[in-house]
Amino acid sequence: MNEKIEANLLVNKIVLPRDEAEKTGARHLFNEKYGDEVNIYFIGDNLNSAYSKEFCGGPHSENTGILGHFKIIKEEAVAAGVRRIKAVLE
Repeated sequence: MNEKIEANLLVNKIVLPRDEAEKTGARHLFNEKYGDEVNIYFIGDNLNSAYSKEFCGGPHSENTGILGHFKIIKEEAVAAGVRRIKAVLE
């Protein structure tokens, strides 16, 4: 995570019809209400090879370099083979 932050990668945006956007594999919440067109924000050179991509109303940063240091402060088991982490940006 910190390597990607330090790489100072740009956060890009593309607007697509919802049906097309869902086919990209971008993360989204199915029970959320999205319009006919959605914004997809992604980190990477293009949408197909993006390191990260998701439906979103707007980015919280323009690039990864301004995020700070990612630090895991807690981890725990929540089910067989499933771990939960709590992390912060410092």
